[in-house]
Amino acid sequence: MSALDAVARVLDLADRVLEPVEPLLKFLDVVGAGRQARRRGDEEAVESGRVRRAFAAVMVLLAVVAAVDFVAAIVAFSLPEVSWLPRMRSVIVLLITLSLFYFVWRSSAGYWWAYSRLRLFSIVFPVVTAVLALIPGLYPTWMTVEQLAVCVVLVAVAVILFSAPLRQAYPRPERHARPVEEISD
Repeated sequence: MSALDAVARVLDLADRVLEPVEPLLKFLDVVGAGRQARRRGDEEAVESGRVRRAFAAVMVLLAVVAAVDFVAAIVAFSLPEVSWLPRMRSVIVLLITLSLFYFVWRSSAGYWWAYSRLRLFSIVFPVVTAVLALIPGLYPTWMTVEQLAVCVVLVAVAVILFSAPLRQAYPRPERHARPVEEISD
């Protein structure tokens, strides 16, 4: 069994362990997704080995990001010369990264909205992080290097999320045109 298969099994275990709190999770889904909360991906494709391994790979990459963010937070709070901005940034980024695990887990359970949010964040976060890292003097050099390394990992996450098997498993919902009301003179 490969490491990705093992992580995929962990996702399956999470499904079984958290089953008793599923009503609460569905409430969170509605809060996070609105009317798209119940929209699901193609069930057969979502359960395929390729899609399960892709989410396992995303989970591993996010674990790397979380570990790097955790170390950055510890370093930021350990060094007396670090100002409040890098400290606050390290905590916020760590919390945001941890929230992405929820999206991976709900995506792997077939929820289209979670997959959509994960794709969005995998594009937005690296761009924002890179822009902030390139502002001279905003962060200590070690934090700038850490941010750019995290960008690279998040780009790898985006590549996986935009892969053909995942796009096929989670087709974009059809948009229904709203009727145009005629303007009367």
